[in-house]
Amino acid sequence: MSSGAFEFSELDLQIIEILKKDGRTSNHKMAEDLGVTTNVIATRIRRMEKAKAMKIVAVSDFSAYNFDVLLPIGVDVKGRRANDVAEDIAKLDEVASVQLVSGKHDIEILVTLPGLEHMGEFLLQKLSQIKGVRSLDPSFAVDIIKFDFDVAPI
Repeated sequence: MSSGAFEFSELDLQIIEILKKDGRTSNHKMAEDLGVTTNVIATRIRRMEKAKAMKIVAVSDFSAYNFDVLLPIGVDVKGRRANDVAEDIAKLDEVASVQLVSGKHDIEILVTLPGLEHMGEFLLQKLSQIKGVRSLDPSFAVDIIKFDFDVAPI
């Protein structure tokens, strides 16, 4: 952690825990529960948001968007910088996350699709057509045991 990094106070962490359970919790309710004023709560939230240490967002379930297939894919790159290929992959609507990695592949992505019948089109007509994509190593997520994103890039 660099010296300029944001440091959470115990109160900040308590506020975050409340908002993770219900992002619509009022400042008044949090202030009552935590024994501080609503002004203190509002100030702490603004401080965390301004520092890009926290962001309040809505989260939906995959099934609410009719996504029945979760497809992790390893991507190998040739003839182009992996960063550039990753940026192009990130523009595809079906792609939920893109990571530059070290190990077996250059890039790992997570794709959401409404059904298996869409997999061929996505792999052959979209993903494999991106310049620099050498090979794809798709897997099937047969069950989601844990999908925890309490901490994410903002």
